[in-house]
Amino acid sequence: MNAAVRAVVRMGIYVKAKVYFVYEGYQGMVDGGDNIVEVSWESVSSILQVGGTVIGSARCKSFRTHEGRLQAAYNLVQRGITNLCVIGGDGSLTGANLFREEWSGLLEELAQNGKIDAEAVKKYAYLNIVGMVGSIDNDFCGTDMTIGTDSALHRIIEVVDAIMTTAQSHQRTFVLEVMGRHCGYLALVSALACGADWVFIPEYPPEEGWEDTMCVKLSENRARKKRLNIIIVAEGAIDCHNKPITSEKVKDLVVQRLGFDTRVTILGHVQRGGTPSAFDRILASRMGVEAVLALLEATPATPACVVSLSGNQAVRLPLMECVQMTQEVQKAMDEGRFLEAVRLRGKSFENNLNTYKLLAHKIPDAELPKTNFNVAVLNVGAPAAGMNAAVRAAVRVGITEGHKMFAVIDGFEGFAKGKIKEISWGDVGGWTGQGGSILGTKRTLPAKYLEKIAEQMRTNNINALMVIGGFEAYESCLQLQEARSRFEEFSVPICVLPATISNNVPGTDFSIGADTALNAIVETCDRIKQSASGTKRRVFIIETMGGYCGYLANMGALAAGADAAYIFEEQFDIRELQANVEHLTEKMKTSIQRGLVLRNENCNENYTTDFIYQLYSEEGKGVFDCRKNVLGHMQQGGAPSPFDRNFGTKISAKAMQWISKKLKETYRKGKVFANTEDSVCLLGMRRRNLVFQPVAELKSETDFVHRIPKEQWWLKLRPLMKILAKYKTSYDVSDSGQLEHVAMLPKEAVPAAI
Repeated sequence: MNAAVRAVVRMGIYVKAKVYFVYEGYQGMVDGGDNIVEVSWESVSSILQVGGTVIGSARCKSFRTHEGRLQAAYNLVQRGITNLCVIGGDGSLTGANLFREEWSGLLEELAQNGKIDAEAVKKYAYLNIVGMVGSIDNDFCGTDMTIGTDSALHRIIEVVDAIMTTAQSHQRTFVLEVMGRHCGYLALVSALACGADWVFIPEYPPEEGWEDTMCVKLSENRARKKRLNIIIVAEGAIDCHNKPITSEKVKDLVVQRLGFDTRVTILGHVQRGGTPSAFDRILASRMGVEAVLALLEATPATPACVVSLSGNQAVRLPLMECVQMTQEVQKAMDEGRFLEAVRLRGKSFENNLNTYKLLAHKIPDAELPKTNFNVAVLNVGAPAAGMNAAVRAAVRVGITEGHKMFAVIDGFEGFAKGKIKEISWGDVGGWTGQGGSILGTKRTLPAKYLEKIAEQMRTNNINALMVIGGFEAYESCLQLQEARSRFEEFSVPICVLPATISNNVPGTDFSIGADTALNAIVETCDRIKQSASGTKRRVFIIETMGGYCGYLANMGALAAGADAAYIFEEQFDIRELQANVEHLTEKMKTSIQRGLVLRNENCNENYTTDFIYQLYSEEGKGVFDCRKNVLGHMQQGGAPSPFDRNFGTKISAKAMQWISKKLKETYRKGKVFANTEDSVCLLGMRRRNLVFQPVAELKSETDFVHRIPKEQWWLKLRPLMKILAKYKTSYDVSDSGQLEHVAMLPKEAVPAAI
C-alpha cells in the first residue's frame, strides 16, 4: 500500500495538484482536524520498503451513517478536496461509491444547515473517485492481482520452504492453514508453488468420501519414499455440504486413519506483514500513477472506477461492476454452485486450479493413455530460478498425456555426449522450490554438435523437444530449425520456454527467473539504503546483471526507489551524468540525505561503474560521498519466488499440451514429421495472453548483436521511475488504461499476475 501512496502523492505533485493524506481511513475523514493534512514530496520518502500503510487504516462505523458521511463531506469541502483515491478492499470501495452518489445531496444539506455557502456547493459540485484494490486475498473480480497478494505469497512460501526441511528430516505430515475466509487464492497458489499433496479451498470443496481418497493418496506418497506430506487449508475451507473443514479436523483424520506424526501450523497475520515484494511495489507504483491520471480525466459522467492489472496491462474498470461480480461469487458459493464460483473468480483462478489438479495427483499407470511418443526436456543458457518448476510440470504433464519423458543433462553439450535418461513422476518431486538448474545447464549452442545430437535423437527415438532457457535456448531452436534440411531428426515439434534473469528473450514480456532476480536486487538495495540513511549524505552506485538488457536495472530502480538507472537501451552522455549529480546535490539539501543509482553491466563501454563512481565522488566533493557495489551472481541464485514457480509451472504445462497436440497432428505412417515453421515455437506472455510464436517470425524482432528484443514494453515505465525520483520528464499516456467493462475482459487471457 505504501508504494501506491507514494506514487499517488508524487504523481499528484508532478501534475501540480495539492495532495492530502487522510489518516486512519474513513474514521479520519469523519473526524477531520489534523487527520487530513497536505503533504509534500518528502512526506513519502523511505516508505517503499515498509509493509502495512503509513497513513493508517481503520474500520469505521460512523462512516456507515448518514451523519458521518455529512461530516466527512464538510471536512473535505473545507479543504477544497474533490478527488479521492481509495486503497482498500470491496467494503472500502463500496463505501466510497455511496459517498460519491450522495455527494451533491450532502453539500445541499450542509448549505441548508448554514455550514457552507451556495458558492461552495457550485464550486465543489462533483466528487471524483478512483479505487485501487489492496487485499492479500486477491478476492476482487476484474483484477488479476491485488496489491499485497504477491507479498503474502512470499511470506507463505518462506514458511513452507522452512517447514519442508524439518518435515523431511522427521518424516512428518504438516497441515498449514493460510488466510482466505471467502477466497482460496492464497491456498491454491501456494499449493501449486510448493507442490502440496492436498489443498482445501472454499470455491472447490472436495467430493463425498474425500477422507478416504486423501488418506490413500498420503499413504501412497509415503510408500514411494516421499518423506513428507504437506496439506494446505484455507481458513474458509468447506465440504460439499457447506460444513467447515478445519486444520485440526484434517490433522485428527490423518492421525486416526494413518497414524502419521502430524503437526498443524497456522500462519495467521504473518501473511499480512513483512517487506513488500518487488512485484507488489512495481504493481502499486504503476497503479498509483494510473489512478492520478484517471482522476485527472474523470468527468461527472464517468462512473467511479478501479485501476487494475489485466495480464501486463493497466486497465480501468467500473467500480460497482467489479463489486457486484465479487458478491456474485460469494452468492454462488452460499448456494452450492461451486463450478460457477470458480468460473466467476476469473480465468487465472480457473487455470491455477486445473494446473494443480493435473500436477498433484498421479493417475495409476494402468489408466494412463499410451502414445509411444518420447519427449526430451533440457535447460540451456545460464541458470534461472524457476527452471526446475518448469521441468517438473513438463515431466508430469507429459506422463499424464501418455508420453515417455526424457531428461537431458547439461544442455546441448550433454545431449551430444549422450547424457540422456528417462525421468519418472516421482523423480521430480519437491523440485518447485529448488533454485538454479537441477538438470544442469550450459551456454553451448547446438551448431557445433549437430551430427551427434541428431544421432542421439535417433538412438533414443526422441519425437519432441522442450527447451527451457534464455536467449541461447531461443538461438538454439533457430539453429535446429535451420538444420532440418540436413538432419530430418530435427523435424519434430520443438517448444522454447523463456527462462533467464535478464528477461531479454524476444516474444515475451516476462521470463522465468527475472522476478526472483529482481527481488534479490531490491532486497539488497533496501539494506544499502538503510546503511546510507545512517551515515547521511551518501550515494550508492549499484551494478546489476542483464547483459545489454536494462530490465533488471530499470525495474529494480523503480521498486527500490532509486534516483537514476543507466541502461543500454536509453543512450546517455556526460550531460546526463552531470544533471544526475546536480539532482543529487539538490536532494542532499532536503531531509532525504542519501542517493541510490543503478547501472546495468553493459549500459556503456566507457562509462563503467568505476568511471561513474569516480565522477560522482569528484563532483560531489564536500556535498556527498560515494560507494559502489557490484551485485554479481547473487542475482542468479536463491529459491524461486512464488511468481517464478507459478509462471514456470503454468507455461510449462501449457507448452506440454501444445507439444501433445503437435505430435498428434504430425504423426504420419508410423513416424513424426514436423517441418513447418509453426512447429518450432516460443511460448511467451504478451500483454494479456500466453501466445505460441514461431521462432522464425521472432527473428525480425531481435537485435542479435546485443541479444535483446528490438522493442521492450518496460521502456514505457522509464518516465515513471524518473517522475517518482523528481525529474522533469514527459509521461506518455497513450498506453494508460481505458474504461472497460468487467464482462468484456478477454475470456482466453492467461494473466501474468499468476
